[in-house]
Amino acid sequence: MSARETLHRYLDVCPLVAIIRGVTPGEAEAVGDAIFEAGIRIVEVPLNSPEPLQSIGRLAARFGDRILVGAGTVLDPADVARVRDAGGRIIVSPDTNTAVITAAAEAGLVASPGYFTPSEAFAAIRAGATALKLFPAEAASPAVLKAQLAVLPKHVPILVVGGIKPDNMRPWLNAGATGFGLGGGLYQPGQSIAETLDKARAYVAGLRP
Repeated sequence: MSARETLHRYLDVCPLVAIIRGVTPGEAEAVGDAIFEAGIRIVEVPLNSPEPLQSIGRLAARFGDRILVGAGTVLDPADVARVRDAGGRIIVSPDTNTAVITAAAEAGLVASPGYFTPSEAFAAIRAGATALKLFPAEAASPAVLKAQLAVLPKHVPILVVGGIKPDNMRPWLNAGATGFGLGGGLYQPGQSIAETLDKARAYVAGLRP
């Protein structure tokens, strides 16, 4: 299965990515359980979390192919192999680092780099990006995304990240967004599992027309 097919397998179930920045290995599985129960099938552990590779490994072992788990805030191409060896299958970056994108693509992993301008988007696509992450979305708008989509390849999913709330997703979807990355609005270190579940369910509900 190609990286593109892999990504669509999970996005087709639920077009949300749970970004659990700050999660610890000891709580990763319980947080993952709550996210999975709510219906989200992609989980990103940023590498600036405590012992992130351990958390990725625990999530990968617990869920197998029931979720797509990987790393966020990947800034160094050398980290791509470490994430893969831990069981991660998606590499998410905040920037358009072509070395990281190429390393992920060559490893057969899903590469979802951050971009903000058409120039960055096309550089990422040429480097082998599977999807693009519009970031930070707070500084853009659905109108900006719609204009970009007039020239970007139709087969490349666009995930909108930054400031996304359960009640503001519809305009982005109407503009052509494929899905969303959910950060602080979904998960804050130390919050209860029940709160994580409630927030995840609210986001899933917010997708409905």
